[in-house]
Amino acid sequence: MTKETATSTEQKTGHNTELKAGQKTGQNTELNTETDTFKKDRRIFVLSEEKPVRAVVKLGVPLIAGMFIMVLYNLVDTFFIGLMRDDYQLAAVNLAYPVMMISIAISNMVGTGASSLIARSMGAKENGKACHTLTVGFELTVINSLIVTAAGLLFLPAVVRGLGAQSNTFDYTARYTSIIFLGSIFTMGNYTSGQLLRSEGSVKYSVMGMISGTVVNIILDPVFIFGLKMGIRGAAIATILGNAAGMFISLWMYAAGKTLLKPSLRYLRPTGEILREIFWVGIPASLETLLTSAAYIVNNNLAVGYGELTVAAMGVAQKILSLGNYIYQGFAAGTQPLMGYNYGAGNYKRMKDVLKAGLMVVSSTELCVMAVFGLAAPQLIGIFTDSAEVIATGSRVLRTIMWILPFVGAVSMSRMSFQAMGKPQYAFAITLVRQLVLYVPLLLILNRVFGFGGMIWAQPVTELIMMAASVSLLLAMISREDRRTQSGRQN
Repeated sequence: MTKETATSTEQKTGHNTELKAGQKTGQNTELNTETDTFKKDRRIFVLSEEKPVRAVVKLGVPLIAGMFIMVLYNLVDTFFIGLMRDDYQLAAVNLAYPVMMISIAISNMVGTGASSLIARSMGAKENGKACHTLTVGFELTVINSLIVTAAGLLFLPAVVRGLGAQSNTFDYTARYTSIIFLGSIFTMGNYTSGQLLRSEGSVKYSVMGMISGTVVNIILDPVFIFGLKMGIRGAAIATILGNAAGMFISLWMYAAGKTLLKPSLRYLRPTGEILREIFWVGIPASLETLLTSAAYIVNNNLAVGYGELTVAAMGVAQKILSLGNYIYQGFAAGTQPLMGYNYGAGNYKRMKDVLKAGLMVVSSTELCVMAVFGLAAPQLIGIFTDSAEVIATGSRVLRTIMWILPFVGAVSMSRMSFQAMGKPQYAFAITLVRQLVLYVPLLLILNRVFGFGGMIWAQPVTELIMMAASVSLLLAMISREDRRTQSGRQN
């Protein structure tokens, strides 16, 4: 090799090395800038460093406020249909409710799976993976909603019969459910986008979507039900349009750059790893909601044996109870990104502290709610109907099923924590035991032995047992993961 050739080669090699180093430095600078931005963001501080009680309250209370507004989705329909003084239409709304639950179950599959992976990826500082997962989550939601709409409309009569509708309620239930199926893309899109926003700690933006959708529903319900004389079909249309408004508000948050993460067309092609993670966590979460829906259908079919007005009374009581349900669901949903982020970061002590703080906050709050329900049950039921029979039965039901409130928050928080950790098999096991091993058998046994009074005690007994089992399992799992990590570091 000549001296000139060697010099040329050296210059070329040096130039390439400098170029690669410069490119690498530029990429690292870009990633470091993004990471520094995340570190400075208040949302990351709340996830990683805020005192546990304050973190739980900061992430949970806005969700509860939003859910209290969102519960009006159910209560507003019930209220305005109740003003029609037609108890069969009131019963039909209750019978159709599992259809909404099924749509939520399927969107929950994507939302929970994607949210878990996003929070863990952010905790591990893998922000590109988090954005990719976000994009795939939206893509899967659109596909699933189209499938639900097609299948629901194709098998509508069979679905309505399966819901427990009989001669007096069949047509009303069919009118309501057909609209719900047609609007699946909005219902599922609204629910999933809210979950994805919460996964990065953007609880405020998630709540804005929830509130906007509910306000639209409240305004449109009387317009469609009474103004346009559409009855129960109008209630369904108003609900769907409310969901559409909530979905578009959430999407606007991403488009306006107000979020930490942002979907991108370059991430439309999912990786095998992301799909596996979404479905590994998401399918059990979806099955949990489907099992709950199935138990709800069993409950309604047993109640029909005591008369269709009993179904109406139970529906009103259950929707009033949902005010208490949204409290524990809000705190559980608020702790989910906390648990996922800190699991990704390997901070197991903080996970235990967050769990203990969450249980303390949710249990004390629910005891106060239970006291209100017990004292004001007839007045609360009377808001939705003037039927003496419905008020009497509904008050009895509410004063019984309200006993789930001190216990069920712990069960929900444990399930969501397992999902956040990417261990959905344990979350699903909790639901499987809860619904199929305990609740449904207790419904059937207590109904046969004690009649209607026994049947409505099935859920409180179930939640008491599951509280002890689920919290013990979660604490044992966190301790095992901590020991395994410590052992790996020592080796």
